[in-house]
Formats: sequence, C-alpha cells, structure tokens
Amino acid sequence: MKKTLGLLMAAGMLGGCSYGGIATVGDKVVITRNDLFLFGALRKVYVCKVADRGLTECAADGETP
Repeated sequence: MKKTLGLLMAAGMLGGCSYGGIATVGDKVVITRNDLFLFGALRKVYVCKVADRGLTECAADGETP
C-alpha cells in the first residue's frame, strides 16, 4: 500500500496540473499552454490570427505569423 501511494504521489508531482490562457490583441489571439511536467519543460505559446472561419496562421514560440 505504501508503494502504491508513493507511486501515485510521484506521478502527481511529475504530471502536475496544467493550465492555459488566452488573450486577444487586435485581430490576433495569444494562446499559452503550460504543464508542470518536469517543472514546465513543455511550455508553449502560440499567436494566431482570428478569421471568420476560426484561428488561422498560428505560429509557435517566437515565429512570426
């Protein structure tokens, strides 16, 4: 039982909780996604243009849309 509890705690600490955020600036949307796996090693930021058909021309991490 102790090993199972330890395994669940370790998985929770490594997986952590994830969150995201969205902000609009003019005709662009900034989308952020972060998970706490390995202290945020998989952090991503996307910048997309808003069009009638949805989000277009998305660029990730410093690329120009």
